[in-house]
Amino acid sequence: MKSYSKNRPETTLFMLVSVDGKISTGDTDVLDVDKDFPRISGIREGLQQYYDLEQRTDLFSLNSGRVQAKIGVNKRMGEIEKTSCSFIIIDNKPHLELNGVDYFIKKSKKFFLVTANKNHPAFERKGTDNFEIIFYENGVDFIDLFSKFKQVYNIDRITIQTGGTLNAILLRSNLIDHISIVVAPALIGGKETSALIDGESLHAPEELIKIKALKLTKCDVLENSYLHVQYDVINETEIKFKSP
Repeated sequence: MKSYSKNRPETTLFMLVSVDGKISTGDTDVLDVDKDFPRISGIREGLQQYYDLEQRTDLFSLNSGRVQAKIGVNKRMGEIEKTSCSFIIIDNKPHLELNGVDYFIKKSKKFFLVTANKNHPAFERKGTDNFEIIFYENGVDFIDLFSKFKQVYNIDRITIQTGGTLNAILLRSNLIDHISIVVAPALIGGKETSALIDGESLHAPEELIKIKALKLTKCDVLENSYLHVQYDVINETEIKFKSP
């Protein structure tokens, strides 16, 4: 089943999650699954399987500046190996410093920086051959952005690996077609700890339309109690209300 519109790329949300759906080990930026899972017995043993699957994702990867800053790209030094992957970073605050921008310019086949911050340090690198800034004056319009990816840049497929808040925005904008999650054998907990989908909670029955049903397409049992689960997203939500 292909539910995606032909005027935008086909998208897959690919993430590492705990059994309780957390994508971080805590509610501060000093805690992170990439840094912390390798330290925990019973979790670290199968972790490499996630990174092996990550190498097989799409050649366009969409991330957020906050997630990238959290894993330390602003402090990456030395020689950086260029890859065949093109990176798309959504960053308004900014979270990426100039060194982080330079890191992605060196690493990416092509680097797209999407921002609504006119003072982003990335503007200092405007004009670099493999670098493009997509600027929005009044906040990023994700419907327009994904249309641009297809219509202007001829991007057919994108893997999304962002934080829970941005994941929620994209999901509720009908911009995620597939879910591919690697489930680590861990329970993390914490109501303030980021989950796969965060964002604003629902408040009333009429908002149930924002919930996305999923269709299971594949489930693989990996080694060391890990799972790889894949779904199609049913973006056309139908709600049946009881008759009065």
